[in-house]
Amino acid sequence: MLKQLFVSTVSGLFLYGSLAVNASDMDKMKQDAAEATKAFVTQLGGAMKKEMQAGGPVAAVKVCSELAPQITGEISRQKGWKVTRVGTRVRNPMLGTPDTWEQQVLAKFAERASKGESFDTMAFAEVVEEPNGKYFRFMKAIGVQGQCLACHGDKDKIQQEVKDLLNDRYPHDQATGYQAGDLRGAVSIKRPL
Repeated sequence: MLKQLFVSTVSGLFLYGSLAVNASDMDKMKQDAAEATKAFVTQLGGAMKKEMQAGGPVAAVKVCSELAPQITGEISRQKGWKVTRVGTRVRNPMLGTPDTWEQQVLAKFAERASKGESFDTMAFAEVVEEPNGKYFRFMKAIGVQGQCLACHGDKDKIQQEVKDLLNDRYPHDQATGYQAGDLRGAVSIKRPL
């Protein structure tokens, strides 16, 4: 599912923010963010593939609900950044609800996708000023793959056992009804400067 989410070269796809930051510092921050994103996607994707093969979609739900927050938490603690996943339709409102900046970037991603750009390389970075200070913000798009539909597709086509588990773990789930090729959300990084 997450196999094609990241390609090693994302340079040239970032836009610079309006706040002054040395170009080499910006390039280094983008590279660091891309590497952290790749580490997350690789680790989660490997676990997802393993669990899907071993236990099907029910096991995959457990990976997303238990392992994904652990991985993003580890990376966040190691780096001193906020690393998370946000969605266009939220499954877990406590962890996946995009803030205003993330909503704007998701809208830009949807517009870029409508013009034919691939989610594999779609990313955005800029420096923003917020009430608490200046931050480097980065997002890498996540597209819906065919295997994602077992948990994120049409509710009528999701296995009952998976529906029951989703209802139990995510009583406010909105993250269904997707089709392969839709924008699912993004990995988001917020780094204080």
